[in-house]
Amino acid sequence: MVKASREFQVFVKPIGSICNLDCDYCYYLKKEHLYPKGESFRMPDDILEEYIVQHIDASPEPMIRFSWHGGEPTVLGLDYFRKIVELQRKHQPPDQQIINGMQTNGILLDEDWCRFMASEGFMVGLSLDGPQELHDKYRLTKDRKPTHEHTMRGYLLLQKHQVQTDILCVVNAHNVQHPIQVYRFFKQIKAPYVTFLPMVEPEPGAEGGVSQLTVPAEAWGTFLCTIFDEWRDQDIGQIKVQIFEEATRTAFEQEHSLCIFRPTCGDIPVVEHNGDF
Repeated sequence: MVKASREFQVFVKPIGSICNLDCDYCYYLKKEHLYPKGESFRMPDDILEEYIVQHIDASPEPMIRFSWHGGEPTVLGLDYFRKIVELQRKHQPPDQQIINGMQTNGILLDEDWCRFMASEGFMVGLSLDGPQELHDKYRLTKDRKPTHEHTMRGYLLLQKHQVQTDILCVVNAHNVQHPIQVYRFFKQIKAPYVTFLPMVEPEPGAEGGVSQLTVPAEAWGTFLCTIFDEWRDQDIGQIKVQIFEEATRTAFEQEHSLCIFRPTCGDIPVVEHNGDF
């Protein structure tokens, strides 16, 4: 029987849904309209500290994990994250370790950011949808310019400073047609860990319908099977693919970190910039 860990995870959005990109498939951007016009989306210092205190108090395990999301968290600036680390140290119990993770598009990363992340042991999830022609199909700036070159610049800086970096690839109706091209690109850039996230977007006004950006179910299966065959034959132990790693946990009766393999899903709460839960 799998022994359940008491460790838990919370996604924190200290910048709310604010982002420096305008990806065609992003659903977070629309959440900005749920709050009063003109409201600041920067988490105030008092709420930030209170969240850190409560998160630490609620964490019984030796490792306390913080997960910073958005929007795009780097929009807050490096000094904001220096403050986060200072507050964590202020309240950190002597017998527990704190680990920070951040999900980012990588656009604003520079030498200073990456030095800080390396020195403070940050783990980074980088949004990258494959090679340039596939990534730039939907991941665009607000003035509709491509972003792949800038994201790769950030990725290379993270590698240079040896920051643990995982790739998050959104699989959509376009790049799902090119599984080998996508997978070999990630091998080429020496990505150590890749998560494939299937894009499913409801069609507004169509009950039960999905948009044209949504990855077709059969194509998603073919995408995974095609990549699995090459991964199994050539790359086990060289590159970790989350969904394959999670599937093997079942055979060894290990606890799953991916909710689709669990009896229930949706157990990761989100804290918004104003403390909404």
